Amino acid sequence: MVDRSDSYEAADITVLEGLEAVRRRPGMYIGSTGPTGLHHLVYEVVDNAVDEAMAGHCTEVDVTLHADGSCEVTDNGRGIPTGPHPDTPEKSAVEVVMTVLHAGGKFGGSGYKVSGGLHGVGISVVNALSSRLAVEVRRDGARWEMRFSAGGGVEAPLERLEDLPAGASTGTGVRFWADPAVFDEVAFQAARLTERLQVMAFLNAGLQIRFRDLRTDPTARWTTYRYTGGIADFVRHVNASKEPLFAEVGYFCQAESDQEVEVAFQWSTAYNTDGLYSFANGITTTEGGMHEEGLRRALTGVVNRYADRKGLLRGVENLQGEDIREGLTAIVSVRLREPQFEGQTKSKLGNVPIRSLVERATNQHLEDWLEEHPVEARRVVTKAVEASRARLAARAARDASRRKSALNGAGLPGKLTDCTSGDREENELYIVEGDSAGGSAKKARDPRTMAVLPIRGKILNVERSRADRMLRNTEIAALISAIGAGFGSAGEEEGEHAGPAGNGRRANGGNGSGGNGDAGFDISKVRYGKVILLCDADVDGSHIRTLLLTFFFRQMRPLIEKGFVYIAQPPLYSTEVGRDKVYLKDDRAKSEFLAVHPKHRNEFQRLKGLGEMDAEELWETTLDPDRRTLLRVDIEEASAADAVFAQLMGDDVEGRKAFIQANAGDVRFLDI
Repeated sequence: MVDRSDSYEAADITVLEGLEAVRRRPGMYIGSTGPTGLHHLVYEVVDNAVDEAMAGHCTEVDVTLHADGSCEVTDNGRGIPTGPHPDTPEKSAVEVVMTVLHAGGKFGGSGYKVSGGLHGVGISVVNALSSRLAVEVRRDGARWEMRFSAGGGVEAPLERLEDLPAGASTGTGVRFWADPAVFDEVAFQAARLTERLQVMAFLNAGLQIRFRDLRTDPTARWTTYRYTGGIADFVRHVNASKEPLFAEVGYFCQAESDQEVEVAFQWSTAYNTDGLYSFANGITTTEGGMHEEGLRRALTGVVNRYADRKGLLRGVENLQGEDIREGLTAIVSVRLREPQFEGQTKSKLGNVPIRSLVERATNQHLEDWLEEHPVEARRVVTKAVEASRARLAARAARDASRRKSALNGAGLPGKLTDCTSGDREENELYIVEGDSAGGSAKKARDPRTMAVLPIRGKILNVERSRADRMLRNTEIAALISAIGAGFGSAGEEEGEHAGPAGNGRRANGGNGSGGNGDAGFDISKVRYGKVILLCDADVDGSHIRTLLLTFFFRQMRPLIEKGFVYIAQPPLYSTEVGRDKVYLKDDRAKSEFLAVHPKHRNEFQRLKGLGEMDAEELWETTLDPDRRTLLRVDIEEASAADAVFAQLMGDDVEGRKAFIQANAGDVRFLDI
């Protein structure tokens, strides 16, 4: 029934006081109430400690997951001020910081020159979304404590617990219990946290970050991250399973007034072109921004000028940015006083002056590095020239394929059974392992919204292949055609200097193309709102799924970053309860079922491959939107994912074996 009340008076205006707005609309502050938002709480507290480190007042940060479900973050910084706040003398500064949005030392004054917590809502949002929170401060010769209840209400005011001996360390400790009334799940994922903590340690040379998980082992030891080499060590870590073109990691830094840029780089024999990772004030800028744009522009211009001056282009007119970036792993980290991010998630940096600084620094220091390392420089240019030729060959192969499709009157792969709906958001593409399973899926699907693309066998491992070889693979070509958005890196940044003289021509001749000779991957052209991997629940199925994920990560990364990729969960078991058949996803589900039905005596049937299911069974267990389970694939830290894909899918057999042996029994790494 529609409410047609005409009442709209002053009394109808709702005012959300204090932190109530955060609890009413948590997604506005932390992105979601799922796993991403839950872990964002930890990052906000850690970011505050790292801000202290960037200000030169903190050298150690400890993160502990306790058995009671809480998370504790402590540091040896200056400690939150404990005196009364000038604007609200009845409240301590600790209470103001913990309960008032946009309160903190990052909005002026001399508290912080640079910080990642731009919006100043971090720690108060954590308080608002916790069922309990306790903060301990070591400052002014004493140890202080304050406790808060659900939603950030004051449970116990700031209390001076004890005096500290002379010379005792200062700092802040925050322990919070995420509120199950807010979040879908309140169990933290250790692997997700350690990936982020390791990155923070890389970005802050010399800062020690320790982590321990006491939930299952009360005697668990600390895992320590500390890197004296900073982002140079970061590059070595990402490239650990790759074959570098040279042993040394290049590094330079430059500071001007309130801005600083650090860049570390190394090329390998790999073929991917997306190994550039950017950070601003310690925050991962997943969508890049001005600092990344400045590095790309300068990199293309410097290498082209050097190659032209040394006569190394060998018949190639000039090199595109993607040619030069093939096999490159680079970290660009900037610090600036007033960063302009897009939203609270801080995914893209908008400060125009930082682009100029990064570009000037790269022009100067990379030019010097190439001149001082002629052997390494020659290898870089030679690889880029080979990449350029492969790109042109891929373009020719693509053009020939398009001409053939036009003559045949077909633009989509013949094995694709498409859906009829014109609404991308509701359309789904099932990539199904094997023709037999594909046949069952075609019969079982909802033809209006579900498309089916069967693939035969294991697709090409794109981790070890250039674009020209990739396009010759029938299954890869069918995937690209069905999704309909191209593949490869995006086009060059506007104005990127590509010509030998740095004359401002775009690297692709001005046509806006990129991505191996075409427009690159364009997320706006994707034909389906969900791309779902449907593979058997066995070793071969897992391998095929990994090959597909490698392809998407390397050639269609925005597809994962924007949440388009899912993994279907066909059941492993079935059993009968009375006249009903019950399907169970895996051994864990089987154990949970037996715990609820301890007297169950019917046998459990282990289901065969997807091709052995009839259409009705496949629909009932795996395709029906009302009953199916889908896992969405996302990337928390792209640099960490890069290192894992290189280790699992690259040429380093011993490294891959060691990784599998180390992690095979650790359920944390099974999380998608």
